[in-house]
Amino acid sequence: MTPGQSPWWQPSVHEDRRPFLLGRNRLLEALRAFFAAKDFTEVETAILQVSPGNETHLHAFATDLVDADLSVHRRYLHTSPEFACKKLLAAGEQRIFTFAKVFRNRERTGTHHPEFTMLEWYRAGEPYQALMADCTRLLALAAETGQRKRFSWRGIETDPFAEPERLSVAEAFERFAGIDLLATLDAGGASDRDALAAAARAIRLRVAEDDTWSDIYSGVLVQKIEPHLGQGRATILYEYPSVEAALARRTAHDPRVSERFELYACGVELANAFGELTDPAEQRRRFEAEMDEKQRIHGERYPIDEEFLAALAIMPEASGIALGLDRLAMLATGASRIEQVIWTPVS
Repeated sequence: MTPGQSPWWQPSVHEDRRPFLLGRNRLLEALRAFFAAKDFTEVETAILQVSPGNETHLHAFATDLVDADLSVHRRYLHTSPEFACKKLLAAGEQRIFTFAKVFRNRERTGTHHPEFTMLEWYRAGEPYQALMADCTRLLALAAETGQRKRFSWRGIETDPFAEPERLSVAEAFERFAGIDLLATLDAGGASDRDALAAAARAIRLRVAEDDTWSDIYSGVLVQKIEPHLGQGRATILYEYPSVEAALARRTAHDPRVSERFELYACGVELANAFGELTDPAEQRRRFEAEMDEKQRIHGERYPIDEEFLAALAIMPEASGIALGLDRLAMLATGASRIEQVIWTPVS
């Protein structure tokens, strides 16, 4: 809520918001039916976690868990149910989905809210291309539920019934920025910061002396690539550089890139998917590197969930995806900002 704006609980404000909220409810019902028809099991995951996630630029809410003996343990509100869901895969679940309330600090814009709903689903023993097919159907389902022929947001339109364009990150950098991204990565996937900095400066992007390869990559992605995604039809941006793999495994055909994709519609990022990494040693290495970078930039770090790494060792190969339900509801209902589709926004 911006300064001077009436609170959401004022009757006149609620009356304006209610059609969007009811549209959100219809979307939830349709999504549950979709997953039930495909033999998915709905699960609930605990919000309080030992670690909220180990990504450099994700900021969590912290609290203290006090036991009966008055011992105090730091806990965090999860930024994603991912760790818990993967523990369930390790436990033996095959196809699961969850609508999870998640929490991210330092995020509040027209498409960000500090508390929002994440739809996550996982397929054990199935490739991440199966998630691409899921996304194609879910976009159409959302449009059908909202009785919309097209999605529109801030002047950009997407046909939700059209097959999404599948565009690799390397292709996107070449097409929209004129940068040969893979030339800045060696055969093993290690990054050449100076090569990418020179390429970015050549297209007149500002590069600071202390910017890392990832900083420059993110700048090009946000400024030159994302504005073109999801125009006319949805975009599946896939094969992220392995240095940006997060919790995804590397592809079998090229160690420079990973089995990761993101879904865009109307220039809005809707989902982030992985062919899941199941190597606990490699995942630990990535977490520690991310937390070192977080310490350098933000002066803080989050603990590593040792139980999660132990679970990875027995987790089957799987694919998983996180989709911002509120953002999809915005497009399905025609809302212009995320708070219109959240029943009780954070004041």
